[in-house]
Amino acid sequence: MLLLDLGFLNISLPDILDILMVATIIYFAVRWIRHSSAMNIFIAIIVLLLVRLLVNALDMKMMSALLGAVIDIGTIALVVIFQPEIRHFLSRIGRRKFTVNGSRKSIVDRILRREVEKMDADLADEVARACDEMAEQKVGALIVIPRTDSLDAVIDSGDKIDAVISKRLIENIFFKNSPLHDGAMVLASNRIIAARCTLPISTRENIPARYGMRHKAAVGISEASDADVIVVSEQTGKISWVSNGVITPVNNINTLKLLIANDGQKTGSEAGV
Repeated sequence: MLLLDLGFLNISLPDILDILMVATIIYFAVRWIRHSSAMNIFIAIIVLLLVRLLVNALDMKMMSALLGAVIDIGTIALVVIFQPEIRHFLSRIGRRKFTVNGSRKSIVDRILRREVEKMDADLADEVARACDEMAEQKVGALIVIPRTDSLDAVIDSGDKIDAVISKRLIENIFFKNSPLHDGAMVLASNRIIAARCTLPISTRENIPARYGMRHKAAVGISEASDADVIVVSEQTGKISWVSNGVITPVNNINTLKLLIANDGQKTGSEAGV
């Protein structure tokens, strides 16, 4: 009798589709925020919604009204609490790339006819050789390479340089006693645009402890934009490529050069370099 009151014995095809769609949304939401501090809040919200469905089915009017008021008021609070996750999610959708006629572009890029900024091969070689030399000397470095998203706020947080990209200049900027070494360098339009820039720190909890603040800053800016980031560890002397929130170790200077020059993408033959 209770099952009949709850409507479980009267399921139609739209009901099945409704359940599958809700389950899919919950699955992707959990997958998206499972490593963030918002996970506990999301679970509490699901529990409240399930309790409200139960009290509505049992016609418990006072509890239903109370939970309805809490949920209605909490909707505004949820937008504030999950603001970073919502912004990141919508940004990822807009930046998701599709291959059409051999060209990989995001939906926004195709609508606005934006072209992905690529670095000249010779300049990419200068950057790669500078990173390799700094890795040998265990000099820490953080280099941001914008693609289509604007990084004006990041550039404004540092000191503008607007100089030609060269191995020697990059090494001098990140030299330990240089006043510009602390912070990130931004490369754009085949030039060194700024140095000593401040990057947002990622709040993800699943970043391995062996990675320091440079890596967390690189992950943060790659999550907030479509920029790629090169990190040279001061402790280990290892080079990492950070793109779309993913940290990938780079053990070969030629691999790094290809990543810089080819919008962070390697072809099948290049993947084994």
